[in-house]
Amino acid sequence: MLATRLGTPGWAIVDCRHELMRPQAGRTAFAEGHIPGAVFLHMDDDLSGPRTGHNGRHPLPQPEVLAHRLGAIGIDSTSQVIVYDAQGGMMAARLWWLLRWLGHDAVAVLDGGLPHWQARGFALTGETNAPDSGLLEWRLRDWVVDTAAIEAHLPASAGTASGRAFEASAMRGAGADFILIDARANDRYRGENETIDPLAGHVPGARNHPFSTNLAANGCFRSAEELRSLWQATLSGRGAGDTVQMCGSGVSACHNLLALEVAGLPGSRLYAGSWSEWCSATHRPIAQGAEPA
Repeated sequence: MLATRLGTPGWAIVDCRHELMRPQAGRTAFAEGHIPGAVFLHMDDDLSGPRTGHNGRHPLPQPEVLAHRLGAIGIDSTSQVIVYDAQGGMMAARLWWLLRWLGHDAVAVLDGGLPHWQARGFALTGETNAPDSGLLEWRLRDWVVDTAAIEAHLPASAGTASGRAFEASAMRGAGADFILIDARANDRYRGENETIDPLAGHVPGARNHPFSTNLAANGCFRSAEELRSLWQATLSGRGAGDTVQMCGSGVSACHNLLALEVAGLPGSRLYAGSWSEWCSATHRPIAQGAEPA
């Protein structure tokens, strides 16, 4: 339990609270109160790279830049890192995945995040600390799929013309070696309620598994058994290693990656640019409506 390990040497606690429509809300909330000893990292400024307009809303940071930033807050290659947010792990899972992408496996998400911490009566503080810097050695893992790979595995029925909506179908056919799974809510996946990105819909052939499905009613992750059952239904007989996870900008997709690990179904990869990168170019086809059969 984290509450009994506060102040433990070698443990690093990172607050990742963030709101997509209010980018400074997490930093403000951290100043008002956070878990003692925690350090704040911002989704846009620390856990993402520079945006070009064509690489998504939260492009991956350069590995060396990220490692340097993590070292500056005291994380080194021996650190046990605990990350949390107030969004059911949606934001914290991003740092969980980034650290493991760098080769650092000693990282965990605080289940239930800050709401669960407070519900159990544990204290918050407004005090900040300046941890000693560390050296995080990294070795990048090949866990990222780019847009070119997604384009190369579109269903034959998807077409290439701009401005059309296509019927969704499974990513089958010669050379297809993965299933694309979209973590966004059903309505955004179907193209019915897009409030963040300029175009609505999903990548042709992608299946939908909203990240919220991974959570129980109390905001904590479902049990490993429940997650395994839910994910096996989405996988339809395929292995997790045959999947690529995406979402709006590569953030909530990491929640699905974490859920797969909890379920004992490792091996999936991340389409980091996700929908915000995909829809930034008008030549890429867009599907709307229900999931593929």
